Amino acid sequence: MKFLLLIFLFFFYQSIFSQELSSTVFINSDNIETSDKYIFDEMKVAFEQFLNNQKWTEDTYKNEEKIKCNFIINIVNLPSISNFEASVQILSSRPVFNSSYESILLNHGDKDWSFEYVSSQPLEFNENNFNNNITSLLAFYAYIIIGMDNDSFEKLGGEKHFQKAWKIVNNAQQSSYIGWDQFGSNNNRYWLSENLLNPEFEIVRESFYNYHIKGLDIFENNAEKSRESIIEDLKNISNVNQIKPNSILIKSFINSKSNEISNVFSKGQINIRKEAYNILSKIDPSKSDNFSKILN
Repeated sequence: MKFLLLIFLFFFYQSIFSQELSSTVFINSDNIETSDKYIFDEMKVAFEQFLNNQKWTEDTYKNEEKIKCNFIINIVNLPSISNFEASVQILSSRPVFNSSYESILLNHGDKDWSFEYVSSQPLEFNENNFNNNITSLLAFYAYIIIGMDNDSFEKLGGEKHFQKAWKIVNNAQQSSYIGWDQFGSNNNRYWLSENLLNPEFEIVRESFYNYHIKGLDIFENNAEKSRESIIEDLKNISNVNQIKPNSILIKSFINSKSNEISNVFSKGQINIRKEAYNILSKIDPSKSDNFSKILN
């Protein structure tokens, strides 16, 4: 009996410390007129439980190792009962070595999400089939989040997780939902996962790794060396951007890192700061005003 109890406790604690995500879901339904507002509270809990209780990988994560992420869901339309149209902003972060700072890894907006949800609906996911547009989208971004976290700690470390996301994309091709196919927006789920697995963007992923390991993680100990390393990463990303302009992967990097990079280069040698400004303004001219504080 005692032996069985030990086995039970082993698997119980394994389940507690094995999940990968520490996700918080925010749902904004201010623009929706309905008497059933409770459905959004229930939806929040259901989505969080799906993200946080699912075992996404074979790896074991301690509580302090779980990946912090937010899903900010804005309900924009309620075409009919149980049918919802929404946009969602996905953010994830990772800690920076030797500091209390959390660096944003992903800051991505998905504007094309429609789904059906009814009270007490079980959320079930099967990686081999398309069940519904709730679990497919949430699972897709779960794998993207985990993959990008792995990429920031190990060179191309997120590959197997991006493959899982790509499988979800392929399974969704026969559905009628937008956001999964290559013929829609070039900022959709298809192109995000395509970029992450495309060999032409491999140098971007390697620069992403270097940026964190050889840049941010040593910043507290050697700020100048960190800046010099990040400059090289920005050059590599800029070179790819010239060949593949307006790609979603590079847009995602700049959206996630623009404020952080501006702060990194707000001090230091003026020649390095000018070089950083010129490279960043070339990658994304629309953020030139934001990058200008590098020179101030």
